[in-house]
This record gives sequence, structure tokens and C-alpha cells, in this order.
Amino acid sequence: MTAKVFIDGEVGTTGLQIRARLETRPDISLISLPEENRKSRLSRIGAFGEADIAILCLPDAAVHEIAPDLRSMPVRVIDASTAHRTDPDWVFGFAEMAPGQREAIADAKFVSNPGCYSTGAIALIRPLLEAGLIAADDPITINALSGYTGGGKSMIAEFESGEVTGGFVYKTDQTHKHLPEIVARTGLTRRPIFVPQVGQFAQGMIVQVPLHLDPGGPAAAFAALAAHYGEGGFVEVVERDTLGPRIDPQSLNGTNRMQLTVDGDPETGATVLIAILDNLGKGASGAAVQNLNIMLGLDEATGL
Repeated sequence: MTAKVFIDGEVGTTGLQIRARLETRPDISLISLPEENRKSRLSRIGAFGEADIAILCLPDAAVHEIAPDLRSMPVRVIDASTAHRTDPDWVFGFAEMAPGQREAIADAKFVSNPGCYSTGAIALIRPLLEAGLIAADDPITINALSGYTGGGKSMIAEFESGEVTGGFVYKTDQTHKHLPEIVARTGLTRRPIFVPQVGQFAQGMIVQVPLHLDPGGPAAAFAALAAHYGEGGFVEVVERDTLGPRIDPQSLNGTNRMQLTVDGDPETGATVLIAILDNLGKGASGAAVQNLNIMLGLDEATGL
């Protein structure tokens, strides 16, 4: 059976990546609007009505504008924006996050795709909180480095035009849009400090969480992650030594994989949790396709 899929916002960074992953699949029929109709509400409503699943690749304001119309329509929806990531009526689309999450995605009408930074942060923090290695009100710091495609068209233009010649740190005022979902989906009750950075490269991401644990902390943290994610699948827990002396944030580019590892000093308990992923793969478009597959009852690795 061929599923009909409409990508609303298919010419944006995330939309283009999703389309590239779907357009050659024989089990997917893409619904596409002519350029002159892409902003027409009537044309878009028609496309939603024809689709089995729609993927929203729009700014938050545009998603909030169209979402009420979709509630009364049979189409199922994946939202790639920030708009619904803490909304209890939307299932959070991180299949590996918790037991039962895949099943919730499979049955959902509305699925909210996680953000790129938050995918890494949630993957690292939640298992340690559940294992009792950290407390919900502990002071947590998250440091992250992303390729410039994570900032969308405007940031891509800045870098590729030569306007920006190096990387930078930003949103140090603690207003980054991924913070609410990190708090909501990790189980933290104390808002972490988040320091994101953008590098002089297009794709790739590394997320780091430094912790003060008891002696033996790195091994305990590694065991908690390994127990949570098991073996196989898109989230892999790997020994730090397998990544070499320098960790490359671009090493998983073009994939839907995420690698988690732990480093630190076992004597003092100083621990660093590390996640590597493609900000346009498991951090955006790849995750959306994984969720689409789950919602369609397919092998979640199809096309990935």
C-alpha cells in the first residue's frame, strides 16, 4: 500500500531533507503544491485532506495558525517545529526515549519531532535521572556545538556568503527554544544552563553534559546509558576509546544514528556525557522519517 504524504514547507532546510529521503521510495506518494500555491491556505487544506500523513516544516507561528484546522481532519501530523514539543496532546517523537514511546508514536494522530540539541541532551540526561545518578533539581549544564544548518535559511546564508568567517556562541541569555522541551522530557525540575555554539561547518553536532558524580561516576553513567538503550537501533552507546583522541561532530553526517559515550576521571567522579548526531539527521529530518515509518507500521529504518 502506498501512503500519501504532504510536506508543508518542503522547500525549507528540513523539508528538503525529508523530501530527499522519501521521493525515491515506492511505498510513499508525495503530494506537492505548485510554487504559486504553497502559501495558499485553500490549496494547503486540500493537500492535507488528500494526505494520510502531513509533515509540518514551518515556523512556529504558521504551525499554530494551521493546527486547529487539522484537528477535525483525518490526516495524521508530524510537526517538525518547536510549536508542540511540550504540548500534552502531541506525542513526543523520540522513539528511543522511554519504554512505550514507539507504541505511543505508532498510535498517535499528532507527533512532535524533537529538536536537534534536545535530542542529544534528553538522550544523555533522562537515563541517569531514572537510574538515580542525578537528581531532578541538580544544577545541570549543557554545552553543544552544531553545524550552521541548524539555524535555518538565514544562518546558512550568513555562513555561505562569507558574512560569518568563524563560529560563535549564542543564546547565553538562557532563552533558547529547546530548553522547555529539555526540561519537560528529561524529568528535570531545575532548568539547566544551556550554552550552544555554531561551528564553521554545515552539518553535525556534539552535545556535552559535565557532571560531578561519586567516584566511579563515568562507569556508572555508561552502565545506565547502556541499560537504557540496549544494543542495536539508531541510538548506540559506545566506548569512548572507539571515537579516537578527538571527537568529530561530523562523524555521523548523512545518517539517522546517534552515538552516546562517557568520559571523565573515575577517581574523582568528574564525568562528561557526550552525544554525537547529525543535526539534520537524527536531529531533524531523519527523526521525522523514522516517526513516519513507525506511524505507518513499517520497519522504522526504512529509507534510513
